[in-house]
Amino acid sequence: MNSVEVNREKLVADMRVVISDAEELLRATAGQAGEKISAARARIQDSIEVAKGKLAEVGELGVQRAKASARATDEYVHEHPWQSVGIAALAGLVVGILIGRR
Repeated sequence: MNSVEVNREKLVADMRVVISDAEELLRATAGQAGEKISAARARIQDSIEVAKGKLAEVGELGVQRAKASARATDEYVHEHPWQSVGIAALAGLVVGILIGRR
């Protein structure tokens, strides 16, 4: 996982927290009356809907990239089966050595 993906996941997590907090604020102020509060609540609700839509787009993009990576890996394994077996064996050996050191 590269740093761009890590940053994207952190941003998505942070946005989910902000959206959750904004929704909680809307619920807490539901009983408040007044023109300014009503207008602010409407703007916040609109912003929440936009943010949720963007988060869904980012999530879909991540799913599409994961599927593309899986397809590319599958194609590589089918085109180079023995190299794939060698890579898997080497990875297993490294993991075994690391676990054995503990």
